[in-house]
Amino acid sequence: MKDVVDLAPDTPTDAPVRKIIHVDMDAFYASVEQRDDPALRGKPVAVGGSSRRGVVAAASYEARKFGVRSAMPSITAKRQCPELIFVPPRFDAYREVSHQIRAIFHDYADEVEPLSLDEAYLDVSADKTGLGSATATAKLIRRRIRDETGLTASAGVSYNKFIAKLASDQNKPNGLTVIPPGKGAEFVQTLSIRRFHGIGPVTSAKMEGLGVFSGADLAGKDPLWLAENFGNSAEWLFNLARGIDHRRVKSHRPLKSLGGERTFFNDLITDTEIREALAHVCTVVWDRAAKKGARGRTVTLKLRYADFKTITRAKSVPAPILDGASLLAAGEAILALLLPTEQGIRLLGLTLSKFEGEEEDAADASPTSTDLLSLI
Repeated sequence: MKDVVDLAPDTPTDAPVRKIIHVDMDAFYASVEQRDDPALRGKPVAVGGSSRRGVVAAASYEARKFGVRSAMPSITAKRQCPELIFVPPRFDAYREVSHQIRAIFHDYADEVEPLSLDEAYLDVSADKTGLGSATATAKLIRRRIRDETGLTASAGVSYNKFIAKLASDQNKPNGLTVIPPGKGAEFVQTLSIRRFHGIGPVTSAKMEGLGVFSGADLAGKDPLWLAENFGNSAEWLFNLARGIDHRRVKSHRPLKSLGGERTFFNDLITDTEIREALAHVCTVVWDRAAKKGARGRTVTLKLRYADFKTITRAKSVPAPILDGASLLAAGEAILALLLPTEQGIRLLGLTLSKFEGEEEDAADASPTSTDLLSLI
């Protein structure tokens, strides 16, 4: 087990300082498969479909050494790693382990904010168990995860969410990294801009085109330059480069969006095929929305073509969508502008967002992931 506390232990300050832990399971889906099937241990494993239409959902560390990554087409993954073993996903098994892990989290923190099945933020400022430090708490959580599930987790400990998440990725797998108050800016500025969560490939490419390759480069840009080049994101970027993040760990994250998508074994060519696929996905999305009592105003359609080019188009309506027929009508209105298509469709997705009563707390504003149901 690797424990790296490379700057300093938790240090007191005059002002109250949050103690945040970000826990991230190591190659979660693939690790569950290797745990449950000893024959897979030590071998390159990909969770996902092995057909020419398949996509890698997760890859073991043995597979990652060959460049295999999640979201990679299975045919490409197999080309890069001929010995790659594909296993179909077992989401019931992953959810069961996730429930075990979250139960452990709640033994040490009242404020737990899951981001997915395999990662979460914990605010341990209150020192619920009297261990004395966030570092000691993170060590014990990781030990319990290993003992009770047979899996390893990496953790980052810091004074805010942004740095804790960066730190959890610093020493993977099975690592612990602690960034104390006063050292956040120094740590952030040593990193590539591509490591910053919330900055996607398009924005990072734009930054690099402007000569910004690292956190230090970003910190060297003044607010006016940031505003001219990145608009409303300027203040957010200015703060990230200095290790500043005021977001709270929130146990009950407001639902931002929900959706569904479907990958097809054969490309959809005709307008009829594509519309039928949209109707199917709409049914699934509306079922989920109805169960949650969620009524949204914005519908986003996602299409991935045969050449893997992916586009999204959104439409907002004045009043919340109240039934499945209205959701389908909104989706069809977007789709109509994209038909006919010159090439086949390999994936179609639909997302509903901008829900009733949705309010954004400025202190908690940040990019969020979609509550997404994947339909294989």
